Amino acid sequence: MILINLLPHREAARKRRKDTFYATLLAAALLGGVLCGVVYGWYTARIATQQSKNEFLQSEIKKLESEIKDVATLQAEIAALRARQQAVEDLQSDRNMPVNLLNELVVQLPDGVYVSSLKHDGGNVSLTGVAQSNERVSELLRNLANNSKWFAKPELIEILAANVTLANKEQKRVSNFSIKTQVLKPTDVLKAAASAASAVQVAPTQAASYPAGKA
Repeated sequence: MILINLLPHREAARKRRKDTFYATLLAAALLGGVLCGVVYGWYTARIATQQSKNEFLQSEIKKLESEIKDVATLQAEIAALRARQQAVEDLQSDRNMPVNLLNELVVQLPDGVYVSSLKHDGGNVSLTGVAQSNERVSELLRNLANNSKWFAKPELIEILAANVTLANKEQKRVSNFSIKTQVLKPTDVLKAAASAASAVQVAPTQAASYPAGKA
């Protein structure tokens, strides 16, 4: 016996496919919404965490800036105290400067040279005097340049020939001179003396380092 289905099966199948499509579409939309919510929540949590880190870093930076200001203030105070200490030391050392200059000048003056005026102006000294000859003046310049620990870089300003009358009314030719020279600070003198002492100590050590019998 042959059975014939007279119901609209094609429309029913089409409806089932349509319902399945819509159900799948709705499920995909729900899944996408859930995924978007999860991703959004994750990024929101990361942003909040980073913002808290940034706020912490900013607070620490402010603390460091205040500490840096305090350190700068301390450094300025230390520099001011050192400047005051150096000024006091300079004043204490400058008290003996005239005595040191006069003693050094007596040592460096060659025979036949007489100083009539000495003027100390800051870091320079101006000397005027009389010498028996130009050679005596040159010797004085060499002594001040090479042998003195207080004077440096002497400069001949003027030298003039003149005649003086001796006790026996004899005329003698002399040279009137004017010299300008720099004066070293006591601290520079001490440093130079320390350097010279260390050089003297190093020289024997280097000589002893050579093996015997070799140059």
